[in-house]
Amino acid sequence: MSSILGSNIPTEVGLKLLLCPLGSNIVLKTACCSVGVILPVYSTFKAIETNNRSDQQKMLLYWPAYGTFSIAETFADKVISWVPLYHHMKFAFLVWLQLPTTNGAKQIYMSHIRPFLLRHQGNLDRIVAFLYSETGKFVSAHESEFLFIKAIVMKILISAKHFVSDSSQPIPPVPPPEGRAITDVNEQAESINSDEEDDDGYVTVPAT
Repeated sequence: MSSILGSNIPTEVGLKLLLCPLGSNIVLKTACCSVGVILPVYSTFKAIETNNRSDQQKMLLYWPAYGTFSIAETFADKVISWVPLYHHMKFAFLVWLQLPTTNGAKQIYMSHIRPFLLRHQGNLDRIVAFLYSETGKFVSAHESEFLFIKAIVMKILISAKHFVSDSSQPIPPVPPPEGRAITDVNEQAESINSDEEDDDGYVTVPAT
């Protein structure tokens, strides 16, 4: 990272903000989101586009570990919110999952996730099939509502696109109505003659 930025200062500042006990929760949550979601999403994209089998396997192991952690975090939110320095520990855990030296995601998958899924695979298959079936029935029963919502969303997006494109274009000058230009010239000439009459009381007659 320092070779990219050309200096160790940004890295040191970032680590101080993250490791400071009084660090802002906004900074910590942003760092966790970046390390836990944004970077892995881009790494997954690169692994798919380059067809790198090693990187693909690495990301396939990461997402089950991260998903399991996210589920546990959701249900334990009321408890862990009171844990001191929780976001610091979460950030360190997310880094540990992805570091090549620790390979934490593979350890969690092979030690905990894989044995649990293999042990309950039959029941989980039935649950997943039931959920897919019920979801398909629900979508079919409310297909008209979904199409209506889709039409509204598309209209809003098209209107927003037209508004943005119209606001980015300069407004052309409005031409005067037909015959208005001649009237304006006549009014200006009358105004000049009126001013000359007010100056000396006489109308200047050009010499013939």
